[in-house]
Amino acid sequence: MIHTREEVIERTVREFEKLDSLVSGLSADQWALPVPRSETKEPWTVKDALAHITHWKADVARSVRRQRKPLEERGLNITDGNHYVYMLWRDRSPQEVLAWHRQVHMDVLEALRQAPESWFNARDRQPAWPYDLDGHSADHRMRDIMKVLGRS
Repeated sequence: MIHTREEVIERTVREFEKLDSLVSGLSADQWALPVPRSETKEPWTVKDALAHITHWKADVARSVRRQRKPLEERGLNITDGNHYVYMLWRDRSPQEVLAWHRQVHMDVLEALRQAPESWFNARDRQPAWPYDLDGHSADHRMRDIMKVLGRS
């Protein structure tokens, strides 16, 4: 599938608005709710899930700009990358994570608007591409955050 800038931005904004609306008014107790995780993984909370989503969105903005991964993340597999994000953000406040989520969204939109047209349509891609901007977020929003908040 060939994508367009407009379509990718529209999907990105739509998912951001759903996620932001869900997390905007959470109480301290809600931020601390554990999300479903296997026993072999870190015990994420709602806050940790949002930090995870946000990190991978920021990674897309970096990729769009053709910037290298930060040195401390180079060579990490997905599991190690997720552990890195968890360790980086687990002791931060929900307010810091929420502010970062909003700042990264603006940064992603700027990167998408400035990206060369070829970034969107130079090759055939999966329909969910770029997955970290909407599909990945939606998966964690529905499977983790909405589930523990008792929303469907």
